[in-house]
Amino acid sequence: MPEHDEFSFLPAQAAAAGRAVPAVERVDLALADGRRLSGLRWGDAPPAVTLLHGAGLNAHTWDTTLLHLGIPALALDLPGHGDSSWRDDAAYMARVLAPDVVTALETWTSGPQLLVGHSLGGLTAAAVAASRHDLVSRVVVVDITPGVDPSAGPAQIRAFFAGPTDWASRDELVERALSFGLGGSREAATRGVLLNSRVRDDGRVEWKHHFAHLAAAAANAGADPTTPDAVRAVLASTGWDDLAGVRAPVTLVRGERGFVSAADAEEFARRVGDAEVRVLATGHNAQEEDPAALAEVIRAAL
Repeated sequence: MPEHDEFSFLPAQAAAAGRAVPAVERVDLALADGRRLSGLRWGDAPPAVTLLHGAGLNAHTWDTTLLHLGIPALALDLPGHGDSSWRDDAAYMARVLAPDVVTALETWTSGPQLLVGHSLGGLTAAAVAASRHDLVSRVVVVDITPGVDPSAGPAQIRAFFAGPTDWASRDELVERALSFGLGGSREAATRGVLLNSRVRDDGRVEWKHHFAHLAAAAANAGADPTTPDAVRAVLASTGWDDLAGVRAPVTLVRGERGFVSAADAEEFARRVGDAEVRVLATGHNAQEEDPAALAEVIRAAL
């Protein structure tokens, strides 16, 4: 599988979406502790929307959604993902990630944001909005709630990443993703692997994100990284406290075949007063399965 520039897929994606290719650039900043935070800035004007991806993904998961949306936006690589630095303490809970997102908003935006978060990014968006009301105008949470059953869908993702930490080729990663029913089409899975992996100096291929390495380390130590207790660290119950502290309007997007059940969505609506619940005919990764529909939900929230 040949190497690609990270923006080399955009022309084909834009053509398929019937959109022009906008200006997109990678932005980076140095955090106070020496770590690097990275993201993608879409458009020439200050962003109106900031997007946070889920565990094991990166800012490029939003590419097609943002092509459909067509407005200035900021898509971040959360710590431990994409081109952002890994955390030495391996702490990737929402409240730990939130301060870095706040720094990004203070650096790269000029007004309150519509904050969109998928999965882990959704919990992080709630933590950001609860701690800094001035930075967030509205929150859209995509297919996650703090009450999601961690023995169901989230455990499948952990099992997927609990394999070897390096591979002979990216083709092997594509086949693994497809065998787990992840990545959608072969074309989409190939794009996802290319944008979410790197070739080491020794020629071996590894995931960019820290989660695969943590899951493999847990498995090698005799622990089962797919157990509810392991997954529950990310789905910490403090998420309900964060959502209770959000003053901005909140929308929950549930994928019909995703992690959030109808009962989960009802609990979310009960706990988060005046929350809007939207349902899309997708699985967990709505931004990749039906980016046009998700873009319309975001546009309506704006």
